[in-house]
Amino acid sequence: MTTLENPAMPAVHECTVSGCSYNHDGCHAFAITVRGENGAADCGTFIPLSTKGGLDKVVAQVGACSRGDCAHNAALECTAKSVRIGAGQGDHVANCLTYQKN
Repeated sequence: MTTLENPAMPAVHECTVSGCSYNHDGCHAFAITVRGENGAADCGTFIPLSTKGGLDKVVAQVGACSRGDCAHNAALECTAKSVRIGAGQGDHVANCLTYQKN
């Protein structure tokens, strides 16, 4: 099996949220969604379960971003070269650490 990657979508370069079902030695979701309901750039794909999910060979990508106030957002698409995901405030929150407010 080959690694799945779309060069038009930025890769998830790093995820340090160990409590996410998609994170096992890196993000194994096919694509993540960055959202922002609480003023932060949350990873909307974060699932806090002990069951690991995702694809075996994948470079996770940013599929959509609803943070229209981010410097990397153009028409709800992420234009950053890559993104980093890390722990947010609270037990069940993961944030896009690449987010930069316009």
